[in-house]
Amino acid sequence: LQLSAVKLAELHSDLKIQEKDELSWKKLKAEGLDEDGEKEAKLRRNLNVIMTKYGMNGKKDSQLVDTNYIKDGTESDTLDDPRLEKLWSKAKTSGKFSDEELDKLWREFKHHKEKIREYNILLETLSRTEDIHKNVINPSEENLVKEEILHNKHRELKEKLRSINQGFERLRKVSHQGYDVTSEFEEPRVIDLWDMAKSANFTEKELESFREELKHFESKIEKHNHYQKQLEISHQKLKHVEGTGDKDHLNKKKEKYAMLEEKTKDLGYKVKKHLQDLSSRISQGLQHNEL
Repeated sequence: LQLSAVKLAELHSDLKIQEKDELSWKKLKAEGLDEDGEKEAKLRRNLNVIMTKYGMNGKKDSQLVDTNYIKDGTESDTLDDPRLEKLWSKAKTSGKFSDEELDKLWREFKHHKEKIREYNILLETLSRTEDIHKNVINPSEENLVKEEILHNKHRELKEKLRSINQGFERLRKVSHQGYDVTSEFEEPRVIDLWDMAKSANFTEKELESFREELKHFESKIEKHNHYQKQLEISHQKLKHVEGTGDKDHLNKKKEKYAMLEEKTKDLGYKVKKHLQDLSSRISQGLQHNEL
């Protein structure tokens, strides 16, 4: 796959979550609690996203760019969207951002690109499912594709599109006006969650509690980012030492690398699981709004 050390750790975390979800689903299925196949369909969608994200779906250039931004890829990577490219170009030349703020803004742009990619994967999956549904001739075959599954997919698609639209408006505003020094959050995923939470059916008390949890979540992400950077540095040093022939030095570097890799994997899993839980809570609040 030719993935970086950090990306391999991310892949490990994603697969660990997928494995845990599949084990939970098998238990539910054995108890007859997934009769409509909704949870199984969602598992397949999630696996499709993972395979596309890491270039394992057999398609060239389908791999998503690294989201840790350790290397300065602001010039070599593209955003694959003329609107985003235009906004980024204006922001870079505006003089409103320090180097640190530009790096932060670039993370937001790349996160937005990833959201669009995941939306397109879900849209493609939904289109295939609907085609199957339309081609059902024998009514008894309709059990294979339930209306409820299609409804849930449409709802998930709608939520992702709403997040994309909100995210673009934020990027447009920040690109033109610069960063608000009073902004509560800096991490793109946390900003997304907070914007969605404010649109959900939460009481003031629940929203305040959610805000505090997001602060803890952002700290967890920052810690994970720190270990990602350390892992990449360790990987580079390991490659350098491998060429020197110094076995003692090499063994020490390997031990440190293994420790950092395990820590990065563990934190990555915890961050993604926490993100999954927070997103699920917001989704429930948004669904309640539609009732």
